[in-house]
Formats: sequence, structure tokens, C-alpha cells
Amino acid sequence: MKTINYIAVMILVSFVSLNCSNDDDFTPITGNGGMQNPDFSGTYVQQDQMGRPAVNTVFVSSASKDMFNTTVPSDQNAAFQSMFQTNLEALSPAYANPGDQNALGLDAATFTGLLATDVLNVSLDGTTTFYDGTNVLTGRALADDVITVELLLIFGGEDFTENPTLSNDNVDANDKPFLTSFPYLATPW
Repeated sequence: MKTINYIAVMILVSFVSLNCSNDDDFTPITGNGGMQNPDFSGTYVQQDQMGRPAVNTVFVSSASKDMFNTTVPSDQNAAFQSMFQTNLEALSPAYANPGDQNALGLDAATFTGLLATDVLNVSLDGTTTFYDGTNVLTGRALADDVITVELLLIFGGEDFTENPTLSNDNVDANDKPFLTSFPYLATPW
């Protein structure tokens, strides 16, 4: 038993001593409180974008994910709108007939044109919300039920009543209350 304990202690000591950092080579740069300036040299590539959660996941085919994620938003509509429309019409019976519209009054082509440009719109002079019953896609408040709104717009038809089983993620609130002051996010568990 002593041998096993001794080996365990030696492994622990080896692990700790091999993983301790050596701060001897840190050279503070004066003028910024002793912190090193970050190194931004090199080539950086955007890996993902998600202005509207789940839209990329649902409407961009697997073979096009990398291209979508690295395309600037101003070029996304031209490059991806037809793919979005094809996938929307295949997914949602609410767009089964030409001219079918969602609750925003948008047909499949117009709606997917909006979605294909993956940005989060923000109202500078009005209510900031993903959807509050009146305002739609004017921003996003932390408590906004973004996925349910997207499901309603995709599957809910003209008055949000079509396909009720597909139109709600049934997650009605965050797992913890948001804070009333900065940083507003709920504390982690």
C-alpha cells in the first residue's frame, strides 16, 4: 500500500512540476501596467458567424458551411439566398404553395433573402427585440426567445398557427434570471 501511495505522490509531483509556468522570461512592456502587448501578426480567418442563431445551422448545406462562414454579409444574399429558399420550402409546409407568406407578410424568396444576410439588425431609435408581438428583428434582448421566433417564422404560417408542434422549442426562459445591471448575463452555475 505504501508503494502505491508513494507512486501516486510522485506522479502528482511530476505533473505539477511539469505544468507550472516559468515567468522568468516575461518581459514587461512599460507604459501599460506591466502587461505584454498582444501579437496580432499573422493571417487570421473567420471561422464562424451567427448573427441570427440557428439560421446558418438549418439553411446552409454541409458542403457550403465554410464558404458561408467566410463570406462577408454584404455578399451572402447573392451567394446563398436560393439555397436558403430551397431548404426552407423543403422543410416547411407553411411555404408549400407559391405566394404563401409568414406572419411578417414575407413569401419564401423575400424571407430567405432576409435570412441569407446573416446580421443582427438593431433599431437605433426604437425597441430592441427579436420579436415582442409588435416589433420584429429590431435587435435582440437577452431574454428574447430567439429560437421559438425563428421556428414561428419558418413553420407558423401567416398567423403563427400552422404546424404548432414545429413552432416552439418549449424553452421559455433562461435557466437563471438575468441581472438587472451590467454585465446583465446570469451568473454561471
